Amino acid sequence: MKQNLQAHPFHLVEPSPWPLTTSIGLGLTTIGGVIYFNGLGSLVLVIGLLVTVMTMTLWWRDCIREAGYQGYHTKKVRRGINIGFILFIISEVFFFFSIFWAYFHSSLAPSVELGVMWPPLGIEPLNIWELPLLNTIILLSSGATVTTAHHGLITGDRKLVIISLFFTLVLAVLFLMFQGIEYYNAPFTFSDGVFGSTFFFSTGFHGIHVLVGTIFLAVAFNRVVNYELTDTHHEGFQSAILYWHFVDVVWLFLFIAVYYWGS
Repeated sequence: MKQNLQAHPFHLVEPSPWPLTTSIGLGLTTIGGVIYFNGLGSLVLVIGLLVTVMTMTLWWRDCIREAGYQGYHTKKVRRGINIGFILFIISEVFFFFSIFWAYFHSSLAPSVELGVMWPPLGIEPLNIWELPLLNTIILLSSGATVTTAHHGLITGDRKLVIISLFFTLVLAVLFLMFQGIEYYNAPFTFSDGVFGSTFFFSTGFHGIHVLVGTIFLAVAFNRVVNYELTDTHHEGFQSAILYWHFVDVVWLFLFIAVYYWGS
C-alpha cells in the first residue's frame, strides 16, 4: 500500500483553479468598471463581481478545510501565516501613509488656486460633531466588542464570543450605513478639487477596508458558531481582529486630520 509520508511540517498546496479565476474576475471587474463609467452598460462589471465573489467564497472554503478538517496548518504553517499577515498590515500602513501625504501636501500649504486657505474657498466642510463623531464612537465600540470576543474564545466562554462578535458585526454594518448617509448628504463631491478628492479617497478606501473587515469577521463568526475554532487554533479570527484594530487606528487619524483639523 502506498503511504503519503511527509518529512516536513510545511503545507505544499495542491493545484487550485482559484488564482486563475481570481485573475479573470478582477480583470473583468476592471474592464467592466471602465465600460460602466463610460455609459456603455454594466453587464461585464456584474459578471466580474460575481466571479470574484464566487472565487472568494470557494477559496476560503478550501482554506478552512485545510486548516480545520485536513490538519495541514501545523504550528510552522500557522507561524508563517501570522508573519505574512503582519507584513500585509505593514504594507497597508504605507498605503494609508501615502494618502495622508497627499492630503497634507495640499492642506498644510494651500496654493493660490485654493484661495490660500483650507478648506478651499467655497467648500463647506462637514460638521464633525454629527455623523463623523457618531461613527467614531461606533467604530471604537466595535474594537472593544471584538476584543471581548477574543477574550471569550481564549477563556472558553462560547456565549460571550458569539454575543460580542454579533454586536461587532452590527456596529460594523451601522458604520457603513452612516458612512453612506454622510456621502449622500455631503455638501461637496469628489470633483470639487483637491479637497473633495482627498476626502473621498481617504475615507472611501477606509470604508472599503471596513467592508473587507466585516466580511472577515462574518466568516470568523460562522466558524465560531460551527465549533471550528479553539482557544489555541484560531489564526483566522486572530488575523481578523488585528485587521479590525488597524482599521480603528486609521479612522482615529482620519477623524483628527481630515474631519477635525481639516474643517
